[in-house]
Amino acid sequence: MLVCPEPTFEGLERLFAVGQPSMGVFSGEGGQFIGGHGMQKEAKLRTAAALSGLWDGEPIRRVRALDGATLLPGRRLSLHLMVQPDVANMLLCDRLLADQGLLSRLLVTAPSSAAGTRLWKEPPAEADAAIRRYGARLLCILEEPLPLAPSKQNELKPPALVFDASARQTWTAFYDHVEREVGSGGGLEPIRGFANKLPEHAARLAGVLAIVADPRCSQITSAHIDAGIALAQHYAMEALRLFDAGSARPDILRAEQLLDWLLTWDHELISLPDVYQLGPNAFRDAKTAREAIYLLQEHGSLEPVEGGAFVNGVRRLEVWRIIGRST
Repeated sequence: MLVCPEPTFEGLERLFAVGQPSMGVFSGEGGQFIGGHGMQKEAKLRTAAALSGLWDGEPIRRVRALDGATLLPGRRLSLHLMVQPDVANMLLCDRLLADQGLLSRLLVTAPSSAAGTRLWKEPPAEADAAIRRYGARLLCILEEPLPLAPSKQNELKPPALVFDASARQTWTAFYDHVEREVGSGGGLEPIRGFANKLPEHAARLAGVLAIVADPRCSQITSAHIDAGIALAQHYAMEALRLFDAGSARPDILRAEQLLDWLLTWDHELISLPDVYQLGPNAFRDAKTAREAIYLLQEHGSLEPVEGGAFVNGVRRLEVWRIIGRST
């Protein structure tokens, strides 16, 4: 068994003892894991702490009266979950997981929905060849023999992957930049817990890219670390948007939903009735619509129009100008 969607950590420990040394908790229905036995109230902290330990590269240590003592070094676990926004909020809003540190070890992204824009078009001629090359490269990596420890059947001991001189200089500069930004008043202060691990995230991402390019490489080059830093910065921006210092606030998510709709509005100006009469279903009452509008106004996405104006042919007293839309 290489992948499982919703294990308990105790189950993972048993499987690591007799199964493959590298496994994945992968699911296209991540609610299975978030709502599963391992994340129930009585087990959540234990699971989060154990997963954080694996992320840190620590061996699995288990001591039980019935099972005795177990030490499992050289194990690797990957986590990849796809979840709906409300389900994701159960995870991202969990203060226990934020305080424990699991959330700072996750790379979270939430792209805007493409619904309504996915019009059919024929794929370009080179698309099939590109997909085949990608699949062939991944198959090549998966067919590489596992780097096992001497005389061990399921204990990994991969060779070191180090920076070359230029990559180390680039990474060090990025580390210093992040350190300055997590200080008081810095741009990363609201996500300090996640940002403290941002340089390591960048290095890990660079390492993955290096291995994909050459499964037997021994160095991370400047090109790899530049790409790793670019990806890490993307996740930092997502964290600022989603976590809000460790908590994905529903009001911010609603405001972002409204902003997405406003950018498709045919006029430069918008009024409150336009939002709750014509906007997304989540804003069908004036109170919810007004709260989202005021939040967008605070963040500079809307600008109030003094004295009102005509919007869509109707005179309105409360009117806002949409900032940053293309004309």
